[in-house]
Order: sequence, then C-alpha cells, then structure tokens
Amino acid sequence: MPNISVKRTAFRGRLPRALGVAAPNVIPRSMPESTMVTNKQSGTNVHEVGDGIYRINTPVSIPGGGGFSFNQYLIVDDEPLIFHTGLRKMFPLVREAVGSVLPPQRLRYIAFSHVEADECGSLNEWLAAAPQSIPLCGTVAALVSINDLADRPPRALADDESLSLGKHSVRWFDTPHLPHAWECGFLMEEWTRTLLCGDLFTQGGADNPPVTDSDILGPSEAFRRGMDYFSHTKNAREMLERLASASPTTLACMHGSAWYGDGAKLLRALADALGV
Repeated sequence: MPNISVKRTAFRGRLPRALGVAAPNVIPRSMPESTMVTNKQSGTNVHEVGDGIYRINTPVSIPGGGGFSFNQYLIVDDEPLIFHTGLRKMFPLVREAVGSVLPPQRLRYIAFSHVEADECGSLNEWLAAAPQSIPLCGTVAALVSINDLADRPPRALADDESLSLGKHSVRWFDTPHLPHAWECGFLMEEWTRTLLCGDLFTQGGADNPPVTDSDILGPSEAFRRGMDYFSHTKNAREMLERLASASPTTLACMHGSAWYGDGAKLLRALADALGV
C-alpha cells in the first residue's frame, strides 16, 4: 500500500505544436538545492513555492526559437488539487512529478483556467489515474466544453465561489478573455495568498528560477509583444483590479517563474502596460 504522506525531505520550498515542439528536450541548468528533478531526461522538476503548494516545471527547447516551460501547481491537502494538467504528451512526466509528492490517485480536483492543450490536454488521463477526481473549472467552461469533453462531470465554480480543500481554500475568479478565451478564470488560494494566474505574466525561456521576487513584468511584456496572445478585452483593467483587490503575495505563473511580492501592485502595473 503506498505511503500517502507528503514527501518533504528531498526538497522545499497552443504554443508547442505551432512552434514545432514534439517532445521536451533536456535543458542543462543548475537547480536550487530546494528543487528536486524528477526526470533527468526531460528536466521536469518540483519546487515548493508556498506552504503545501508545489510548482511542477518542464522546460522545453523550441527549434530555432530558444526555450520555454510549462508549469502545473499541486496543492497538497485533504482533497488535493492540481491546476493545469499539462499537455497530453507530457502526462507521464507530470504524473511522475506528482508522484514524488503524493500518490497521484489521491488527487481530488483536476483544475484549469480555460480550454487549451497545456491547460487541460491530459484531463481524461488524470481522471483515469485518480478515480476519485473530478474536473474543476468555471461555469462557462463546463457549459461549452467540459460537460462533453471530460469522462466525468465537472464541478463548476461560479464567479467568487470558494471551495475548501482542507487547510487550503480556493476562490474562483471569472476573467472572460483575460488574457484569452471566453471561459477563462483563475483560482486564488486564500490561506497562502497565492493567485494561480495561468497565462498572465508568461515568461519565455527554459531556465527561469522556480520562484523570484525580481521583475517578471518586463520579460512577460517582451514575450507578449512578440506573440500577442491577449484578447485586449475592454474589461481588462476592471478584472485586473478585482484580482489585485484579493491582495495576492505569490503569483503562480503557468510559464516561467512563480513570483513573490506585492501582487496587487504588479497586477495594476500590468493593466497600465496593456494600456487599458
């Protein structure tokens, strides 16, 4: 019978197909001592970015285009949650990484921001691997996609609805078209003040530190200008202000480093940078 305790002793703490990424390549780099590499071939690694919140990161090299990375966030609690499933072809790597923290079959919620391959491409693989798990998404995603795509019915969260995981609690924010997709939304983990902010503050590169307090707005804006994936919704400032009002202290980005600091200030700076 597997040990269901969290393994803490070893560590603390639409793009790929379009750009020709078939499978992750090894990205040589040195890792902080608090980061555990779970797959030496791919470089997939795990780092605790908040109390009971783990960043799972897989770096990739893009032929002719440098590097990139894909992150998932695992919240360990009575009812564990993973935010972003990862690409379907990365499922074995992400499952292996989750397994370094807790048995994957313990997962209760498979959550994501919006319907996209890196967000929920391996949703059904996770539902099979964790028999007690269910999809967790916003009401629009459930209505237009997940009720049909998923092998089990989703738990749909309404805007501003909270869900207890045990010690942790997550709150859903509807953010239609921010940065893209009608069904887009984010989760705020309220105990650690961690905003699971999806594609906001996307940073290029494959060698970003797991968590930083350095500037991520500049690099993310440079990346956005080169490949504009924002919808430029007229409601962007209003939604960013609402996220800022939640006063996050950690921004758990899907691509690049997680960030620690005054999240409200950085979200308002993003609104200014977008010119909305």
